[in-house]
Amino acid sequence: MDLILWRHADAEDGYPDEKRVLTSKGQRQAERMARWLAQHLPAKYVVLASPALRTQQTAAALGSRIATRAEIGLAATPDSVLEAARWPDAAHAVVVVGHQPTLGMTAARLLTGTESEWSVRKGSIWWFARDERHTVLRAVLAPELV
Repeated sequence: MDLILWRHADAEDGYPDEKRVLTSKGQRQAERMARWLAQHLPAKYVVLASPALRTQQTAAALGSRIATRAEIGLAATPDSVLEAARWPDAAHAVVVVGHQPTLGMTAARLLTGTESEWSVRKGSIWWFARDERHTVLRAVLAPELV
């Protein structure tokens, strides 16, 4: 199974937090990463996004159907993210579009077995793969590198 953790792109400050929109920089970040993902994702994948507007806008750049999941929203935990993605047993690759600090904590758990507050930059992806025995980090990419 492939699991791609994609942090939402740059967003405006504001309140309420759930209604914050992408900046023009964030729109460019989302589009750049979406183009790269479209070229590298397997044929079958699902996109899960937080209900927050900025994650919905980031995910929409991929042009795929989005499943909105509260479990990966602003109050998410690594457990809820992994459960929503059905890690490591999902039948297809899963792209999770979410938030910090949860995505960083999830990445740390996948690689080390413990949660730490790792930083996932805005608009970036961390791509994990799982075989029968191992979790492998396939890629970490920031939008300015693609």
